[in-house]
Amino acid sequence: QGQVVESGGGSVQTGGSLRLSCEHSGRILSSSVMAWFRQAPGRKEREFVGLIRWGRGSTLYADSVKGRFAISKDGASTMHLQMNLLKPEDTAVYYCARGSQYDTTPAAYNFWGQGTQVTVAS
Repeated sequence: QGQVVESGGGSVQTGGSLRLSCEHSGRILSSSVMAWFRQAPGRKEREFVGLIRWGRGSTLYADSVKGRFAISKDGASTMHLQMNLLKPEDTAVYYCARGSQYDTTPAAYNFWGQGTQVTVAS
């Protein structure tokens, strides 16, 4: 229960787009909060990217991605992260996570995927 798997990473040029997907094992409860985090090369901590309250559909984004990234729901168990106007500083391993708190800190999330690499060339 509660496993998540990310996909869709790859390499793009600056200004390009990618869409990441997060597949959850089983239906995501409406009380859940699904989030994206990323960990850049050489960084110890994971950085908040965005989240969605699954039941309400409301979203929250980090300032660094606001206006460029968008989270969406796809059915009962899939979440996407549409990333546009990508910059080299977006290069990171992107993680999907599931929690129950409206929170931007990694510690609030119980279930994590293995991550998918996104590389943006300058």
